[in-house]
Amino acid sequence: QVQLVESGGGSVQAGGSLRLSCVASGGVYNKNFMGWFRQAPGKEREGLALICSGISYYRDAVKGRFTISQDNNKDTWYLQMDSLKPEDTAVYYCAAGSSACSYTASSWYNWGQGTQVTVSS
Repeated sequence: QVQLVESGGGSVQAGGSLRLSCVASGGVYNKNFMGWFRQAPGKEREGLALICSGISYYRDAVKGRFTISQDNNKDTWYLQMDSLKPEDTAVYYCAAGSSACSYTASSWYNWGQGTQVTVSS
């Protein structure tokens, strides 16, 4: 089974930037679907940015501030987060392989362990 490992989380002040990375290894997965999700305390896990068959999609809350990208080998992908806000505070997860290009977490098959992002005002 594929393993996903995130890195790059941390604490930053509002207006700052962070870059998250996700490395996939050890298994087969559908490389046409990769994404980033987050989960704040007491809230459901929500999709933020997806790459589906080479096309990027963004939820409105992060559009213009976050950028998803991938290496050519498609085994590493990134989330560049700029102009961070306190409401961006959450555990961030990368995901790979999905039944559909969807922001719904239940559609996705493989998950990383999560990395904490904390934005202070």
